[in-house]
Amino acid sequence: MKYLLDVNLLIQGIWQGHPDHPPAFAWLKEKNLCICPLVELGYIRISTGVLGAPMLETRLLLQAFLKERKVSRIDDDLPALESSPQKSSEVTDSYLACLAQKHGLKLATFDKRISHPAVEIIR
Repeated sequence: MKYLLDVNLLIQGIWQGHPDHPPAFAWLKEKNLCICPLVELGYIRISTGVLGAPMLETRLLLQAFLKERKVSRIDDDLPALESSPQKSSEVTDSYLACLAQKHGLKLATFDKRISHPAVEIIR
């Protein structure tokens, strides 16, 4: 199975100081991973804005992760209106789940609130 990473899993898997880094890092090991521009941008925005990490370090860590894990890429090629969130807090999750489904992937996440057939919740 190939997995599209959600933003939080990418953050948890890269930032060693994150409390969920150990389980995320362990789950990511030897998985066939995929990423899209929306997830990359979310990682950069949250890492630099919320976590306060320097932009250069954030970008270099992402670049190293993608190379080391041999992460493939897909385009954000699903029109936004083809996902069906029920409320504003579900917009990105719903989009990523539908995008994963379109590409025959699973959206990998720790977020138990996401309910979609293309989502794999990591336990």
